[in-house]
Amino acid sequence: MMKLTHYGHACVLVELSVGDDIIRFLFDPGDYSRGFEHEADIDAVLITHAHADHVDGERLGKLLADNPGAELVLNAHTQAALAGLWGIAPSRTRIVSPGSTFTLRGVTVEVVGGDHACIHAALPTVPNNGYIIDGSLLHPGDALDGPAGSVDVLLLPIGGPWMKIGEAIDCLRTVAPRLAVPIHQAGLAPVHQKMHCGLLRDLAPDGTGIAVLDHGVPQDVGASR
Repeated sequence: MMKLTHYGHACVLVELSVGDDIIRFLFDPGDYSRGFEHEADIDAVLITHAHADHVDGERLGKLLADNPGAELVLNAHTQAALAGLWGIAPSRTRIVSPGSTFTLRGVTVEVVGGDHACIHAALPTVPNNGYIIDGSLLHPGDALDGPAGSVDVLLLPIGGPWMKIGEAIDCLRTVAPRLAVPIHQAGLAPVHQKMHCGLLRDLAPDGTGIAVLDHGVPQDVGASR
């Protein structure tokens, strides 16, 4: 079983069945997202990069305090950007970079990507981690460089100053997952969210479905193992 709850923009709770246990990973609790603050029994919080729409330091600190068993996974740049905002034991922090693979609560996590997609050449590049969970689900952060045929479920950004929808469609066709879930949409007007999702449905490769999740509502998206 894999269950997803979208808390807006890039924040998604992923629940996986592992034997008799349910493992709960929360991605990118940023300042455009709402509702994740009330989650309990989180096993890990994974941050793709340091931009505020992907990590709200104040609410992250409270979330970690309320979930003392949760591990925080992030890159070194994000750790440095958040330094001093809250205290967290080093034993609960895992610093990772693209090319590494590790195990959390019996679930394999592969780190992919490298850099945030270019907004403009005049701006500095920000390190960005994508995460493949259990070989099944990819959260790419702010990049559209998912490996071809890599996953069953793709969390697909559909709007931002660093992208256009044609690039998302190309990523969708390259990765060709069984299911794509649109994320990173908070900056789009509702009419444009609907338009972009319609384009994804019209131009998705054969065998790929598009699932637009209601805010804060868990949805079973199929078997994870």
